[in-house]
Amino acid sequence: MKKLPPVVLPFACLPDIEFMSWLLHSSQVFIEVQETYPRQTCRNRYAIMTAAGPSILTIPVKRPGGNHTPFMEVMPDEPARWVNNHWRAIEAAYNNSPFFLYYRDAFEHVFRNIPPTLFELNQRFLEVLLNSLGVHPNYDFTGKYEREYTAPFVDMRTLIMPKQDRSHHFRISEFQPYVQTFSEKMPFAPNLSALDLLFNLGPESLNYLQHHLPGS
Repeated sequence: MKKLPPVVLPFACLPDIEFMSWLLHSSQVFIEVQETYPRQTCRNRYAIMTAAGPSILTIPVKRPGGNHTPFMEVMPDEPARWVNNHWRAIEAAYNNSPFFLYYRDAFEHVFRNIPPTLFELNQRFLEVLLNSLGVHPNYDFTGKYEREYTAPFVDMRTLIMPKQDRSHHFRISEFQPYVQTFSEKMPFAPNLSALDLLFNLGPESLNYLQHHLPGS
């Protein structure tokens, strides 16, 4: 499998296909955990396919230090207010997908046992995704915050599910369509959360990721 340059990724919640592709293909991966928490990004948002089209689900968070709260101190806010809504949305979106029943228990367990910090939550979701895919790539968390990274590193911290959609050189140029739950009435929606890929393709998800290189 072709190796791409070293990359720095944001710590995404239920990350999208682009994130997972970088994770699998890069020669070295650092996940940013030392930054000041940025709002309205993939750190607490993920996209699924619904009967009405792609939908972004957001996990409410508490920032004890306000706008200057370090990522490691951010906490999911009152899970009782949103967990059921998120899980019902996922069930409605994927209950009829081919592989939802195979993987649902592991993800539901995380939703029903929300840890104290967003860092721990994102880590648990990522571990379940990787276990479901049957792959365990090496990655490290950043030990200190760097404002900029120079070559050979590719800095994707603001480019994975950004606040505003934008094109950039290292984006996967084409996402090969696959059958999604609502394909009969909705056009293909690329680069959703890897949940969408896993629930629809199951064991073939890893093969899909291996054939999709960022920057290709």
